[in-house]
Amino acid sequence: MTSRYPKIVYTEEGMREGMQIEDANIPVDSKVELLDALSETGLKQIVVGSFVSPKYTPQMARIDEIVSKFHPKPGVMYTALALNEKGLERAKQYSPPLTIMRSRRPQLRVHQCDVFARRNTNRTQMQEMAAWQKVIDNAVREGVKEAGIGTNATFGSNFVGDFSVDMTMKFLDKQHALWDAVGIKVTSVSIGDPMGWCHPAKVEDIFGRVKRKWPEINTFSAHLHNSRGMAIVSAYAAITALDGDDTLHLQGTIGGIGGCPYCGNGRATGMAPTEDFMHMLEGMGIETGVDLDKLISCVWMLEKMIGRDAWGHVSRTGPRPMTPEKFYDANAPFVETVEQAKHFKLGKEIYDGCITPWDKPITSPYLDRALKGEPTYEVDGVWPWEEAFFPKPFVAAEAAE
Repeated sequence: MTSRYPKIVYTEEGMREGMQIEDANIPVDSKVELLDALSETGLKQIVVGSFVSPKYTPQMARIDEIVSKFHPKPGVMYTALALNEKGLERAKQYSPPLTIMRSRRPQLRVHQCDVFARRNTNRTQMQEMAAWQKVIDNAVREGVKEAGIGTNATFGSNFVGDFSVDMTMKFLDKQHALWDAVGIKVTSVSIGDPMGWCHPAKVEDIFGRVKRKWPEINTFSAHLHNSRGMAIVSAYAAITALDGDDTLHLQGTIGGIGGCPYCGNGRATGMAPTEDFMHMLEGMGIETGVDLDKLISCVWMLEKMIGRDAWGHVSRTGPRPMTPEKFYDANAPFVETVEQAKHFKLGKEIYDGCITPWDKPITSPYLDRALKGEPTYEVDGVWPWEEAFFPKPFVAAEAAE
C-alpha cells in the first residue's frame, strides 16, 4: 500500500547552519560533546560543520579539530559543507567518518535574488546562470541519465521584495528546457529560503504545480528558514503536497538556531527546530527513530553553550504527555516560569514551594480512566454519554396558558 506521505530524509544542521552564526569562541570540546550527544539521539544525518574560509566564517576555523575529536556512531551519516574545490579537498582528509556527498543528479541552481547572491557568495546571479552550460556539458560527457533543477531565495528577498510562484516556475521551466534539449530527464527539484520568506501556501503551490507539470519529478528538497515563524508549517505543506512515491529532503537545527550574516536577520533567522519537527512527524504517525528525550537534552546542552534560550518549543514544554506515566500531576501547584515547566523532564521537585490554591485534591472520573489505560471518551461506546451526569434530551415546558 502506498503511503499518504513521502519518504522524508531529514538532516540536522545545528553544528553547521546553527554554529556559523554563534560565538566563534565556543570551545571545541563543547562542540565535540554536543556532536557526540546528537549522534546518540537516533538522527540519521548530521552536518558537522563547514570547510570554508575562517576569514568570513571564523566560527568554522577549527572544524578540523572537531572532526578529528568526535566519536562517530555507526549508522549515522556525517557530512560537511564545502563550497569549492579547496574546501572539498580538506573534507576528503576526513572521509571516513565524513561522507562526501556526490549526487547522481547534476543540478542547475540559481538565486532568485541577485543582491543576496552577491552578498552571500561574491557571485552574481548572472554568473550562476553562466555556469549552467558547464554543468550540462559535463553531464552529457559523463552519460548522466537524470538531473535536477532548483532555485534559492525562492519565496522573496529582504533586499528586493516578494517573488511570486509564477516567477519561480518560470526559472524552473527555463532550467528544465535546458535539460530537455540534451535529452536528460529531470527527476528532482529544490527550493531554498535563506531569508525566511517561506510560506505554506507557496510551498504547496510550487510542489503541486511541479508534480502536475512534470510527473516524472519524484525527489524534492526544501531548505527553509524561520525568520517569520513559517518554517515548520511550510515543511508540513511540503509533506502533504507530496505522496508515497516521492522523496522529500528537509533540514533543521536543534533549538531552531541558525542564520546567515548576509541576510539581515542574523540569529533571528533560525530554522525549524529539529525537536519540534520530530514531534510533529510523530504526531502525524510518521516514525522517526529519534529519542525526543535525548534530543531535548541536546537542546539544553546547546543553550548552556550559547548562553541563552534557543527558539524551539518542545525543549521547553516537553512532548505531549501521551501515557499515564507522562501525565502531569493533576494536583501540581501553579507553574509559571520556563524553568518550572521543565518538570516534564526534571521531576516535581522543580516546582516545589509554588502556590497551591486548590482547596481540596483534584479528582476526575476521566483521569481515573486514563490512569487505568482506558479511553477518556468512548466515541462508539457508552462512556460518558449514558452516565447520569450527562445531559439527556430535554422536554420542553408546556407553554404558559
